[in-house]
Amino acid sequence: MRCAVLASMLIACGGGGAQAPAVGAGAAGQAAIGGAGGGGGGGAENPDPDPDLGADQLTLLRTLSPEELPGPPADASNAWADDPAAAAFGQKLFFDARFSGQLLDGDNDGSVNALGQKGDTGKVSCAGCHLPDDAFSDTRSIRQQISLASGWGLRRAPSLLDVGQSHLLMWDGRRDSFFSQAFGVLESEVEMNSSRLYAAQRVFENHRTEYEAIFGALPPLDDTERFPVLADVETGCRQLDRNSKCTGAMRGKPGDAAEFDGMAAADQDAVTRVWVNVGKSLGAYQRLLTCGRAPFDAWLSGDANAIDRAAQRGAGLFVGKAGCVSCHSGPYLSDEQFHNVGLQPKVVATVFIDADDPGASVGLAKAEADPLNVLGQYSDGDDGRLPAELGDAYLGAFRTPRLRCVAERPSFMHTGHVMSLEDVVDFFDRGGDHFGFPGTNELSPLDLNPRERADLVAFLKTLSGAGPDRVLLTPP
Repeated sequence: MRCAVLASMLIACGGGGAQAPAVGAGAAGQAAIGGAGGGGGGGAENPDPDPDLGADQLTLLRTLSPEELPGPPADASNAWADDPAAAAFGQKLFFDARFSGQLLDGDNDGSVNALGQKGDTGKVSCAGCHLPDDAFSDTRSIRQQISLASGWGLRRAPSLLDVGQSHLLMWDGRRDSFFSQAFGVLESEVEMNSSRLYAAQRVFENHRTEYEAIFGALPPLDDTERFPVLADVETGCRQLDRNSKCTGAMRGKPGDAAEFDGMAAADQDAVTRVWVNVGKSLGAYQRLLTCGRAPFDAWLSGDANAIDRAAQRGAGLFVGKAGCVSCHSGPYLSDEQFHNVGLQPKVVATVFIDADDPGASVGLAKAEADPLNVLGQYSDGDDGRLPAELGDAYLGAFRTPRLRCVAERPSFMHTGHVMSLEDVVDFFDRGGDHFGFPGTNELSPLDLNPRERADLVAFLKTLSGAGPDRVLLTPP
């Protein structure tokens, strides 16, 4: 069995200690919302009781659904974050596979589950693992759990809808800006398997006019004495080991002891800055990708029939007995924090199994040490997004995902090993697992009955909006 270190992540964080009042017919100050008639008056066995939400619950629910969903917060690290020209350029780059090197894993067999054949170059784009027509999730890779690009990734590729709400990126927070995240994808041996030197030359070759209209003159990347030429079969890694790690240096990036390291320091900086600006353009585009308002919002705005009775009861549970709102708070249903929910490793994509992933305790430390972080020379500003200190609570902790459009995702938890919302709710109801993960599980059992679990699932399915404007789903 092939083994890779994977990690696991919550989709509906909730502990037994939520302070919101429970749903119940006798609570003072309650206001009934939702379907009329047919379900009330029965005893504990009533299969379809009336939704009955208290005033405190309605107050909490309205914090999840303001009259207008707020746009992405300001991004101090990116002066072009809200520049339309940068966003249009980023959209074109999102679909461009010409930056990528060779496909290395033998599972690249030319099938519908792969991006090409092993040895092919120029096959991996951002859109290859974040499919625009499927809520920017990966519905291509086999079993729709973890992603196959050049090689197999370690974690499920998250949906990009509303990713602009996040300042700390990735499941473990190891990237603190869109521009630094772009380097992780480019220079990962299992993603694009390429390098900043090769990619900068492709920008010069294919996108010079657009780039220079936004960011100014490119360095003379056609000067081969200053900027060595890398072929598509040479950039990045040439071979993976059994754990999907590169067996040698990756050419074209710092530490290659070859083309990149041999350049003058000023030219190394110039190459790096080109891809920084690519990342800032990609960030500007991704800030436009949103799930949008959903039937849940219409219900809270007064349309009593926008969601059914079960979903209305589930909404009460979400902010009440189930305590999901303790982590899934705010208009995008995420506190943007990192939590340990405890998850026993399971096999994904037929052969991989997670083991001992330290999560944010290592990821955030990497972000703090990264020369490409918001504190460094390539950032346009710092807004204090990195935590002041890292404590034990970050061990085995992963980010709280946003729940808008959650029902459109093909798999759940950041390992991708949970395949339905019903199974996600069951996981949190039992308080997570009790072994097989690092750190301390924050969850407690919820003691939900079968109808309550079904009601929670019904509620989660009401959070899907229309998605981004169709014009954003294809190359411009």
